[in-house]
Amino acid sequence: MADLPRVNLHELVPEYEPDDPDGYRAGMARFGPAIGASQLGASLYELPPGQSICPYHYEYPEEEWLVVLSGRVTLRHPGGEQELGAGDVVCFPPGPDGAHKVTCSGDEPARVLMASTKQTPAIAVYPDSDKVAIFPGDDRDRLMMRRDTLDYWDGEAEA
Repeated sequence: MADLPRVNLHELVPEYEPDDPDGYRAGMARFGPAIGASQLGASLYELPPGQSICPYHYEYPEEEWLVVLSGRVTLRHPGGEQELGAGDVVCFPPGPDGAHKVTCSGDEPARVLMASTKQTPAIAVYPDSDKVAIFPGDDRDRLMMRRDTLDYWDGEAEA
């Protein structure tokens, strides 16, 4: 029998995007496809001190898990902030109760694993900037917009 595809989290090398703004310069290694995953997604993040994975947000209908592999992070969530360290695991449920932002709070880089269900379509809401992103499954149709900019009846003809 052939071996299953595998990835070693200790050997993954996260890649950094040169265009990411200060405060969000995190390295990422997405590895779900490499192990044949289709219903769950997973990424390894490397966070230099003071850097975050992404802005404060929540998602529909996705559930996400955060596993701190090394270092210390500050987790912002609807109840406030808390410090997490190596070995800590938390779950972000779908919707506003699962809002979160992960920032490296230590003097050394932190490495975290983010795993989530993969459902289509998916929606991410960014309450601090009042944005909504819609991910319908085809990147050509991905949308990012402000919330509540149109009235429900906008553009509708009178009956």
